[in-house]
Amino acid sequence: MTQPTQSDALAALRVQIDALDQQLLSLLNQRARVAEEVGVIKRHEGSPFFRPDRVAQVIEKIQSANQGPLLNQHVASIWREIMSACLALEAPQRVAVLGPQGTFCEQAAIEFFGSAANLIYCADFDEVFHATAAGTAQYGVVGMENSTEGVVARSLDLFLRSPVHVVGEVSLLVRHNLLRQLNTLDGIEVVMAHPQALAQCQNWLSQHLPKAEKRAVSSNAEGARLAATNPAWAGIASERAAAQFGLHIVSHAIQDEAYNRTRFAVIALPQTLAMPPASGRDCTSLVVSVPNRPGAVHDLLVPLKNNGVSMTRFESRPAKSGQWEYYFYIDIAGHPSQPHVAAALQELQGLCAFYKVLGAYPVTE
Repeated sequence: MTQPTQSDALAALRVQIDALDQQLLSLLNQRARVAEEVGVIKRHEGSPFFRPDRVAQVIEKIQSANQGPLLNQHVASIWREIMSACLALEAPQRVAVLGPQGTFCEQAAIEFFGSAANLIYCADFDEVFHATAAGTAQYGVVGMENSTEGVVARSLDLFLRSPVHVVGEVSLLVRHNLLRQLNTLDGIEVVMAHPQALAQCQNWLSQHLPKAEKRAVSSNAEGARLAATNPAWAGIASERAAAQFGLHIVSHAIQDEAYNRTRFAVIALPQTLAMPPASGRDCTSLVVSVPNRPGAVHDLLVPLKNNGVSMTRFESRPAKSGQWEYYFYIDIAGHPSQPHVAAALQELQGLCAFYKVLGAYPVTE
């Protein structure tokens, strides 16, 4: 009896895969039909369609049952897309992000909501906040903090008076690439990117393109778009942006710090999505100000210490009152539903001239 050739064996396996694909498609459509029924009930009850805590629970349950060979991180990606597609049948989610297409903000939104979300591209973070607060978008995604350059100051300022709150976060490993029409460093006159990206790549730019003008634009993807219009211009952006605008990646990963992460906040009106319940690994963000007197800032920290609450971030921003007053942005570990956190926040509020909880949400790994 002759052994089957490699081609015959491969053909047989492909038949198996085709059959499994048909089974998967049938099961996915069954799931989608159930999701549509869920949507009818949610619409009748007036409950939110998108529940990030529910998404996390489903993915965690699936991962705990995973016996391989698929890796858990890939299982999570697959199920997030399945849930995103099913949610789109219930009610497509409108999400405002920094545009144009190809920004890291867009990537963060897809990672959180899945690719079936209806993305609304905005010119800057001011527009993202406005679209979310006005209801044009149900959610928004904005940059909050970079591991190299620190906080995104404009986002902090916008939180101060916006009615939105933070309902989630995404942490992305950010790799910056130099993009251009021509696949060479020769003849580059202008390099365009978001100010944060220019700062994150300043050593590389000083060494390799010392004579090129560094021009700040509204987003990295906008820099890539502009670079596609002039052969003497280059942009700093993602591989997605290179594909989007048909540019060469002249140099990969030019950021000065190899482990360069950016933290994005997912925002919504409280009536769109209330504060997520405690997950056991949460962050509470708030902004406060204190009377301008000796020891006032020190006093802010006492309630946290007395109640055993860990502070993970403390930033100051000018109040722009002309009186040398400041707002303080604080992240603490924990959720307001936890007694020790609730006690600390109550004591802290009593010390403040201004006090606002910006949100409580699960932190990313």
